[in-house]
Amino acid sequence: MQDFRTLKLLDRFEKVFSTFGIDYKIMRKILQVKLMMDRRRVPTIFTQNAKKNQEEDKNQYIKSLWIYVLFGLFMVPFMLMGENYLFQMSLFFGIFTFFVMTSMISDFSSVLLDIRDRNILFPKPVDRKSISAAKAVHIFIYISFLTIALVTIPLLVGLVIHGPLFLLVTIFNIILIDIFVVVLTALIYMFVLKFFDGEKLKDIINYVQIGLSLAIMVGYQLLVRSFEFIDLTVALEPRWWQGFIFPMWYGANIELVMNGHLVPFYVSLSLLGILIPLISIWLYTRLLPAFEQNLQKLSYHGKAKVKKRSKLGGAILTFICTSNEEKAFFRFASLMMKNERDFKLKVYPSLGFSIVIPFIFIMNGFNTDLSNLSTSKSYLTIYFSLIIIPTVMVMLKYSGKYKGAWIYKVTPIKQLKPMFSGTIKAFLVKLFFPLYILLSLIMIALFGVRILPDLITVFINACTYCVICFMILNKSIPFSASFDTANQNSNSGILFMLMLFVPVFAGLHFVSTLIPFGSFIYLLVAFIVLLIVWKPAFNLTWEKISD
Repeated sequence: MQDFRTLKLLDRFEKVFSTFGIDYKIMRKILQVKLMMDRRRVPTIFTQNAKKNQEEDKNQYIKSLWIYVLFGLFMVPFMLMGENYLFQMSLFFGIFTFFVMTSMISDFSSVLLDIRDRNILFPKPVDRKSISAAKAVHIFIYISFLTIALVTIPLLVGLVIHGPLFLLVTIFNIILIDIFVVVLTALIYMFVLKFFDGEKLKDIINYVQIGLSLAIMVGYQLLVRSFEFIDLTVALEPRWWQGFIFPMWYGANIELVMNGHLVPFYVSLSLLGILIPLISIWLYTRLLPAFEQNLQKLSYHGKAKVKKRSKLGGAILTFICTSNEEKAFFRFASLMMKNERDFKLKVYPSLGFSIVIPFIFIMNGFNTDLSNLSTSKSYLTIYFSLIIIPTVMVMLKYSGKYKGAWIYKVTPIKQLKPMFSGTIKAFLVKLFFPLYILLSLIMIALFGVRILPDLITVFINACTYCVICFMILNKSIPFSASFDTANQNSNSGILFMLMLFVPVFAGLHFVSTLIPFGSFIYLLVAFIVLLIVWKPAFNLTWEKISD
């Protein structure tokens, strides 16, 4: 079995693991197997390639990280803002935490909550603390890859501008943030597992993830608003609640080291930045046995609840779907999106972001003066809720039960159109529409009933946007691919390009509001465009479907 470089690097910290009562040799062997298995999870896009050499196998995850290198470029300006380290580095660490936390929630929560290790290793004479530690370190390895991709370029710029001391302190802070994010997520799940079980627990975990996503966005806004700009200078007035904004802990840390400002407030924040991650690790190791025991609750499925179909729901379904085949796929996709835990782990957090983002732009545009809000056109920020659509469209092809996809080819399906149109309608009705209704009600409360035609137009454009994403993305049978390939897909560039359609829709909508009755004209045009693109988009044959 291959000895990975990451494991050789990990060997230098053997005494650290032993200090926490972890059998390092057992943990290392488990990690070695996990990393070997990760190499075998080759994305479907590469399965058609006849040349499957070793170098190609081990670099699939690395290939998907280039988008984070691009995001890292947006963090470079914070290295060039002068020497107000508390301000610029708090923002830097805030953005960094945003990317790491969202990746942890969407990509690695399923690893943290994986219970398959219990079935294989628990009957063996293996220390359970070592099993849990291997799971956590497994996550840390991939979080480290993501971190390196994200911060390498900004740190090189910081080294040139601010010197090696700045580089060393920043790297130290980044390591602490990575540790804190992973352990904090685990501790939150521990708390949830303590009080809930069965199917309710799985739903609660999804709600916790949405809450974490919202907390990240709100916390970042609090971070920005902690500072005031006075005559082109940045001022901070200490407040007690700023101690809960942990990116500021590390901004204060660098302020102390680089500028030597031994202010009690800065010292307190710096101590929090060091002590809290260490305390959280100690808590995590102490609570590991209870955590592993409570994880067993995830294997309890409970009794299936049989819901009676209401006449109203049947009437709505008949109105939405034009054929019995489309109704069948609509119901099937709805059940998959509702019951597929891995799907919800990856998709639901993004729903939380889409709720908050429009209002963040409104707050940033008006700051504290909301007197002219009701007469403005800021309601068009609701278009930013559409940015989740490309991601969800990609995720619709994944499932934890993907091996059952053979059923598609043995059923008497005459056309593929009902399969895809029914699935996309299920996403729009079951996931996007409730979210959009909530946003619309808030927008109407802020801007008045006058924007109702505009809100209808935005939803029509959202439907058109779904069709455009479907036409551009690779065509795959819904819920037919393994989630193991989701982290390694090569869709990052396509998703980034598809998101550019959102400002195009918003720009055209804004232009239409500048002419008399323009909103109603744009509504009619949007509806006609939807009718034109919808019908031919789903006329596909099996030959056009990727395996």
